[in-house]
Amino acid sequence: MSFASFNLHPQLTARVKALGYKVPTPIQMRAIPPVLAGKDVMGLAQTGTGKTAAFVLPILERLLPGPRRGVRALILAPTRELAEQIHVSIRELGRATSLRSCTVYGGVGVSPQIQNLRAGVDIVVACPGRLLDHLAQKTIDLKNLEVLVLDEADRMFDMGFLPDIRRIVKQLPLERQTLMFSATMPDDIKRLTDEVLRHPVTIKIGHTAPAHTVSHALYPVAQHLKTGLLLELLRLTDAESILIFTRTKHRAKRIGQQLDRAGYRAASLQGNLSQNKRQDALDGFRNGSYQILVATDIAARGIDVSSVSHVINYDIPDTTDAYTHRIGRTGRAEKTGDAFTFVTPDDEPVVRNIERVLGAKIGRRTLEAFDYGKPAPKRDAEFARPPREPRARRAQPAQGQAGARSTRTTVKEALHATGIDRASRGAVRTMKTTPVPSPTRRRHR
Repeated sequence: MSFASFNLHPQLTARVKALGYKVPTPIQMRAIPPVLAGKDVMGLAQTGTGKTAAFVLPILERLLPGPRRGVRALILAPTRELAEQIHVSIRELGRATSLRSCTVYGGVGVSPQIQNLRAGVDIVVACPGRLLDHLAQKTIDLKNLEVLVLDEADRMFDMGFLPDIRRIVKQLPLERQTLMFSATMPDDIKRLTDEVLRHPVTIKIGHTAPAHTVSHALYPVAQHLKTGLLLELLRLTDAESILIFTRTKHRAKRIGQQLDRAGYRAASLQGNLSQNKRQDALDGFRNGSYQILVATDIAARGIDVSSVSHVINYDIPDTTDAYTHRIGRTGRAEKTGDAFTFVTPDDEPVVRNIERVLGAKIGRRTLEAFDYGKPAPKRDAEFARPPREPRARRAQPAQGQAGARSTRTTVKEALHATGIDRASRGAVRTMKTTPVPSPTRRRHR
């Protein structure tokens, strides 16, 4: 089967060919026909299976012949990075068309977004929070919306966007096509499916386990030895591009700094960065300026780099679903990849759940030259926050006369600041206060 079988518009067919797409991926083969037919679709597919093109191509095909009458397609994504990735796909696939798209998300100025919306766009790729701001300010009009897409739906639920999504859906036309894509199917998604999809076509593409092109390995290690093991593993690994996952923003930042000091071309991606710095880290990872990117789960949403050869879980994820999302960053487009996970004795319950999903035991590995017997430090100096600089104390006034002079000077300055003249000051000094008599108590007989 080829893309020609979809009978897409010649402009889209030319762009597909120019971008090097030859054979549709399984999710594209099964999702594009019902989407083109106008049906609602629930697509369960791992990250990196080509699902973005599975909804972008049919949307472009639908909007091409229609009139230009405002926003006709809305795509909701959980993070800025994923929103930008989808926007880039729309721009690349629709370059030969006159269709326009823009992104709407927080962390950046709202004025450029308002200008883009007023100039006229056909497709909006948005994060829920900022979109609600635009709806409240009436800077976006969705009355002509034809297609709604919820991408990475399970991650949006994990991030607490479910109430926002429901508020947005209530403001959309009832007559529309709705598409939902997710890597996993928790109960919240099942309930939302019943609410927003009408007689959907459900498509499942390897949604219960990571891609078969990924090989898995566990590295048992004590918590305090993880960074040393990471440096030794990187020294022995011939890797094209490496994505390292940590559990916290602080740890991602520190590991990125340590790798940079060790001579690696490394950057960190975490929520405390400004949008410009986040984009610089992503762009550098995509174009090869950075070989290693250290990221948290949420910050890594939207990383679309086909050449990631290794994923290293510095911290094991809390759930099998999160493991699937992480590992989906390598082994893309039928390429092979490696997934290395550092595990402590406390991680064994999660390991057993992952092995149950994979249907096989994961091999345990050790590095011969690494010293696993090094004792733990008395305190965690590696990831401890640097001490705050002591605040300079204010000079205390001297006792006795110096203190009296300071007090008199302060009163004088205060009177001068209030505009009281000399005559009034004398009145203030000689002013006597009349005591207020205390109220007499009534006797209760």
